[in-house]
Amino acid sequence: MNLHRLDLVSLSLFNLVVRTGSISKGAELAHLAVGAASKRISDLEAAVGTELFERHSRGVTLTVAGDALHRHAQRILNDVDQLAADLSDYASGVLGVVRLWVNTSAVTQFLPRELASFVAANPGIRIELEEQNSSEIVLAVLDGRADVGIFADRTPTLGLDIVNYREDRLVLVVPRGHPLARRKSVRFEEACDFDFVTLSGATSLAQRLQAASETLGRRLKLRIQVRSFDAMCQMVAAGMGVAVLPREAIQPHLRSMNLREITLEDDWTHRRLVIGLRDAGAVPRHVRTLIDHLCAG
Repeated sequence: MNLHRLDLVSLSLFNLVVRTGSISKGAELAHLAVGAASKRISDLEAAVGTELFERHSRGVTLTVAGDALHRHAQRILNDVDQLAADLSDYASGVLGVVRLWVNTSAVTQFLPRELASFVAANPGIRIELEEQNSSEIVLAVLDGRADVGIFADRTPTLGLDIVNYREDRLVLVVPRGHPLARRKSVRFEEACDFDFVTLSGATSLAQRLQAASETLGRRLKLRIQVRSFDAMCQMVAAGMGVAVLPREAIQPHLRSMNLREITLEDDWTHRRLVIGLRDAGAVPRHVRTLIDHLCAG
């Protein structure tokens, strides 16, 4: 087996044949003669040392080895496409690209104005921002899909280097007609008597609420789970339950949705958001520039 004989044209052709189920149709999409395409597929099979397709009168289907090659070929070609996009950026004057993965709390409360000022001051650095759950962010930084992650404390960091980013405070949000609406502060245990609107169970916020209720020996009454802070506020306004949300994130919605913010007296409502890196001592200059900007804000 000599995998160094593999070339991108043949891998691309191979993917097209898989997609169409036909060497002739794959050749047409690749702008190759059928004979030339057949030769490339044969050379590919010779390089890997086994047949990649089962040939029959209606076309071709993948063998087990072909299926394995298909998975790898897709990843290789995607990486090449990303490489082309990155090099195109550098050719047009971009100094660097930072893949930044963040949780909902960070992107809702702090990042819009901070990234706007960063981009204005550093036009040669492009930010690719993706919003994800805290646990998924850690994995993305570990396996190299993200350069920088911002997520909630209490998330297992799996060996990442950690830098403090921001602190926020969780509060209880209720509609104005709610039995707790006249209170300035409550203990979380008092709120557990009511139905809750939360994010999905995979989020750090939902897991924090679950842990707090279990500590009290209570079971959280989950009425509905949604995907954003805005949707949570809308559900609370509609009377579907109460919610625990970051104080800064709800400020635009309090008046427009007729909601009430109530302080929670529990210590766990004080949170830290942190920046995670695979190796804080070996980040590229353009990534360090962003981190310094975020930490100085």
